[in-house]
Amino acid sequence: MNDIKQVTFFLEECKRMGIKVLSPDVNESFYKFTVNKNGDIRFGLGAIKGVGRNAVDTIVEHRKEGMYTSIFDVAKRVDYKNINKKAFENIALAGGFDSFTKVHRAQYFHAEADGIPFLEKAIRFGSKYQESKNSAQMSLFGGSSEVDVPEPIVPNCETWGNLEQLRREKEVIGIYISGHPLDEFKHVIRQYCNLSLNQLSDLKPFVNREVNVAGMITDVKHNTAKNGKGWASFIMEDYDGAYEFRLFNEDYLKFRNYLIPSTFLFCKFKVEEGWVKKDTNERGEPRIKFMEMVMMQDVLQKMTKKVAFEFGVNDISEHTVHFFKENIAKFSGNCPVIYRIKSAEEKISISMDNPNQGVRISNEFLDALDKEKIRYLLNEREPKKLIDTKEDSKTVETEEEEEIHESLVDDND
Repeated sequence: MNDIKQVTFFLEECKRMGIKVLSPDVNESFYKFTVNKNGDIRFGLGAIKGVGRNAVDTIVEHRKEGMYTSIFDVAKRVDYKNINKKAFENIALAGGFDSFTKVHRAQYFHAEADGIPFLEKAIRFGSKYQESKNSAQMSLFGGSSEVDVPEPIVPNCETWGNLEQLRREKEVIGIYISGHPLDEFKHVIRQYCNLSLNQLSDLKPFVNREVNVAGMITDVKHNTAKNGKGWASFIMEDYDGAYEFRLFNEDYLKFRNYLIPSTFLFCKFKVEEGWVKKDTNERGEPRIKFMEMVMMQDVLQKMTKKVAFEFGVNDISEHTVHFFKENIAKFSGNCPVIYRIKSAEEKISISMDNPNQGVRISNEFLDALDKEKIRYLLNEREPKKLIDTKEDSKTVETEEEEEIHESLVDDND
């Protein structure tokens, strides 16, 4: 549970095999990973920082009385000798209370004029409720055992943005679990990136080749060399790993304004041979020569010069015609479109274009094409990887699936 690298590896394997990995949930999670009735992996509460065995045990034990219905229900039932405010906070940040759909994560930490966050008020409410209940039960006068402690009012506030929510989630879990900051750029990565960042650990195979990568900038350091010239190092992170780049001389002057933490960047560069050392006459490690940087939100429209839609003769239907009529109008833009119809044997191909018709390439438009399973090519080319390390999930044998499950789950009965 504490080896985040191993957990990350297993979660990637689950994703590759099509197994869903769900966020922690006070109504379903145990201390360790478990498999629910749908065959999905449920994240363990014990994987959350600051949530110990005793805290999880009190949540699970009192859940036997019935599923929790709200944060107030949790607060009324758990044993405060075993769970503290920090555990409550980190469970909220990890998404453990998300099944209580009337309250979103930001509300738990929102404070009104009194300066007390809502989650703290809920904890105080639960503690006071238990005290009042115990007091009523022990009353010497045998009065009513009804407990009347008003629930705090849930404050109104804006939800966190996706990046903010995922950042806080990662702080307490160590990885992104409910999503990834790069999810909204999946089309950019699929169509225009030919390597993932972890593949840059050895640059030798890519000498004299152009490389396209993209990711989120997580750290930037601007420096000054002894000769007074500026240079920078920056770390970029994608789905598979992270890499530290360095910018010198003209590259630094040209691209330094792109180096902003928490921004999403697409980089095109060429891997060149290393410099020859004067003292040994040996060639050093390969080096990176940056060619272009583009903010990821601008890549689809800036770099897509045309889009081609390909159909088999038997693929064209009234539904397909209606889809294009509706969506070409909805996403009208300046990117030229080409319709290519192929015969059943793919020996004959007819291409048609309309100079007066264009589209705006966007995530929403490409999502619609994917949903309809329409084949398309941006810039008339297939997405191409320099090295493809992804295996087809269908080739993974059942024994491996079982091994992954057993490595993640624990007998919590």
